[in-house]
Amino acid sequence: MMLAPLPTRPALPAVTLVLGGARSGKSRYAEGLVEAAGSGLYVATAEAGDDEMAARIAQHRARRGTAWTTHEEPLDLADALRRLAIAERPILVDCLTLWLANVMAAGRDIAEETAALTRLLGRLAGPVVFVANEVGLGLVPETPLGRAFRDEAGRLNQAVAAVADRVVFVAAGLPLLLKGE
Repeated sequence: MMLAPLPTRPALPAVTLVLGGARSGKSRYAEGLVEAAGSGLYVATAEAGDDEMAARIAQHRARRGTAWTTHEEPLDLADALRRLAIAERPILVDCLTLWLANVMAAGRDIAEETAALTRLLGRLAGPVVFVANEVGLGLVPETPLGRAFRDEAGRLNQAVAAVADRVVFVAAGLPLLLKGE
């Protein structure tokens, strides 16, 4: 009598991008993808610049629990991914939008930083899941800086989506597959 093979964990594609609006459920969905594939590394790009942001970070940490290892990387994302990626452990980057804000605030060249990141994707030792806000669906920002940020976020999302194997849009906690299987 032959035994059925043991179930295996679902494999993640090399690059997954999870998009959505604020409080859409995108982070929770992305965490579920990584958890289903094995224990993951959480690369956090946020910095607690005020009490409200500190509370958001604490809320995310509490929801994830102790199963995750967290690495904080607000600026040098491509270098961090290159150093941290291993085949046995998926990486979750939450989030690209905050990373972009950090890059802009630091006065770095956005196009150069985006190109360095996208050149690396698909060549990492293990899978990576990115979370990003879709900021282009709302009102036109009032200020020139707000409009520049919205435009750069749209360009960043397009660049990552172009090289991603899977792109998912999350609204009201429900995933909609835009690219891949």
